[in-house]
Amino acid sequence: MTPNVKGALLMMGSMAAFTINDALIKAAGAEVPLFQMVAMRGLLATVLVFLLARHLGALHLNFPRHDKWLVVIRCLAELSATFFFLTALLHMPLANVTAVLQALPLTVTLGAVLFFREQIGWRRVLAIVLGFAGMLLIVRPGPDGFSIYAIYALIAVASVTARDLITRRMSVHVPSLAVTLATSLTITVSAGIATVATGWEPVPVGAGLMVASAAVFVLGGYLFSVMVMRVGEVGFVAPFRYSSLIWALGLGWLIFGEWPDTITMFGATLVVGAGLFTLFRERQTQPAE
Repeated sequence: MTPNVKGALLMMGSMAAFTINDALIKAAGAEVPLFQMVAMRGLLATVLVFLLARHLGALHLNFPRHDKWLVVIRCLAELSATFFFLTALLHMPLANVTAVLQALPLTVTLGAVLFFREQIGWRRVLAIVLGFAGMLLIVRPGPDGFSIYAIYALIAVASVTARDLITRRMSVHVPSLAVTLATSLTITVSAGIATVATGWEPVPVGAGLMVASAAVFVLGGYLFSVMVMRVGEVGFVAPFRYSSLIWALGLGWLIFGEWPDTITMFGATLVVGAGLFTLFRERQTQPAE
């Protein structure tokens, strides 16, 4: 098995794990309040990440103060993304929310241009415009298809974009697992504080098992995503992140009886196509497009 094939399989495994986590949270959300569910999942995930980080010796904070501030800001961006994404997920079809998230390569590219003054050519600008048009078709900002949860999905995309841009500014001295642990702890504590106001409710055994399983799949998705960066060429492996949409379509249909309409599918095709083209152009070595 070549390194590229291994990388592709790991990327698809990562996307499968994250999407299964989303499906489990969406199913459990019908019986467990949001903040309580996030606190429960976060507690288990934090413990698992802590044990893994300690085993790998990645718990040290011996990195520049500048990076520590970036970690704090990244945690806040992840906190925002978690709240808005999960709220949208509980009220929108799984495939629709997942399709909106496929715009991330486009939004990160645009963010790099706006904030880091990176240069891109007209082809990628056109791809970004088409991708955003596809995203609008998915969220449907009209009197018949628009909802507040579509805005939540878009805010989640903006929050994840900010998180990824911040991550790009961190130095190589920052351990990935330390960042993951800080993020998980921030979300868990914040959700726990929120439950003081909302209260806790009895958790059915089935829902509890789904939340616990979601925590395991989140950790699995993260581990696979780390392993991806160590094998294969990024330009070859990155497009396989779009396999998450296939998982979302299948799980949405099997578990929730959901299937996107024609307009949504067309919008998702535009987003994925634009993202793939952007990744392809970034792989090119020419200084100008």
